[in-house]
Amino acid sequence: MNSIIEKVDANPKEYHPVIKEFKDMIENNTRIHLLVCSMFEQIPSKKPYSQDPEGHKQVRDYEHMLMLFNHILTTAPEWNDRSYGIGMVGTPLNAILDWPMGTPSGFAFFLDPEVNKMMKKVLNAWAEFLSSPPSAYVLGNDSIGWFSDHGTTDLAATANVGKTSYKFEELFKCDPSAKHHGFKSWDEFFTRHFHEDKRPVASLDDDTVIANACESKPYNVARSVAPRDRFWIKGQPYSLLDMLDHDPLHEHFIGGTIYQAFLSALSYHRWHAPVSGTVKKAYVKDGTYFSEPLFEGLGDPSAKSNDINKGGETNGQGYLTATATRAIIYFEADNKDIGLVAFLGIGMTEVSTCDITVKQGQHVKKGDEIGMFHYGGSTHCIIFKKGLELEEFPEIGGEENVPVRSKLAVVKKSG
Repeated sequence: MNSIIEKVDANPKEYHPVIKEFKDMIENNTRIHLLVCSMFEQIPSKKPYSQDPEGHKQVRDYEHMLMLFNHILTTAPEWNDRSYGIGMVGTPLNAILDWPMGTPSGFAFFLDPEVNKMMKKVLNAWAEFLSSPPSAYVLGNDSIGWFSDHGTTDLAATANVGKTSYKFEELFKCDPSAKHHGFKSWDEFFTRHFHEDKRPVASLDDDTVIANACESKPYNVARSVAPRDRFWIKGQPYSLLDMLDHDPLHEHFIGGTIYQAFLSALSYHRWHAPVSGTVKKAYVKDGTYFSEPLFEGLGDPSAKSNDINKGGETNGQGYLTATATRAIIYFEADNKDIGLVAFLGIGMTEVSTCDITVKQGQHVKKGDEIGMFHYGGSTHCIIFKKGLELEEFPEIGGEENVPVRSKLAVVKKSG
């Protein structure tokens, strides 16, 4: 953040039209102006909330925030060894908002419907830039490029499982001899494909084996899920009605099982069908973009900054299932014992483009691609009906990703 702030403060630019619109909205709406000013005022001035020995906050006010946003809209995320260490590589907007979003006023600000409509416009403008050829420049081999020695090593390490040690180009489809490894934009790099043989489908002909839908770290398995619960409290119980957008289909899953797992910014971000079956419904539900539960706020100012900082993004995953922008896809499994299965692709922070690539009525085989996230870190859920007994879920809290399309769980055989 320090280097970005120094660059922006020394070279102020004219506002992008969407940032100008954001500024006008803040200054012409009393409620939003009050909240955005208060969320910066509520950040403590003592360490670790500031790296300035004189006590100035990293991001001083909403105008400073907008200046930084303005810079980000024409800049692709750079590789940074230090930011990777605290999980911020690839999420610069989250880094800008990390302190204010954890305050009481920040909690209210990022739940505001008008704020989220505006944030969607900002993120759409950035997505357009990241899909254009100029955004490929940070895919080089220098210190800010994702194909630097450290960058490709860490990208490969995230995808290697157990004792495997494949290089980036052995894992992912690319041309290492071409400029930017052949990727035409940042987005094309981010949504890269695995070589098919590196992610085979688990037990393709056995429909009692559930496939892992996303390359991800196991976060939680919950059973006997309630139709509605207080998802905003510290335990973050799942609330099916809210997760599934008040769709009557939520009734099929009351008392059922939810599996949730986290995708880091370095992970593969395409989704794959957990079962063979027919798509019954598929759509994107707009939601919040930078809202985190209040109990994941600023914490104890005497603690180390890393200890405070590392929890909000991952530990708020349960809360985000009911609030964040998310893709919702229902499958009627070919295996009648499994029945209806729901997949949720949930955007986190700036990762909010949920791109569904299947349609209602389409039949998919287990392991087929069904969609993708465009950019950053995210989370997902797979929801199963009541009475379906599942076993052999991966260990919760493991440090390695569970490979996409590998075995996620097995339907328990009767008797």
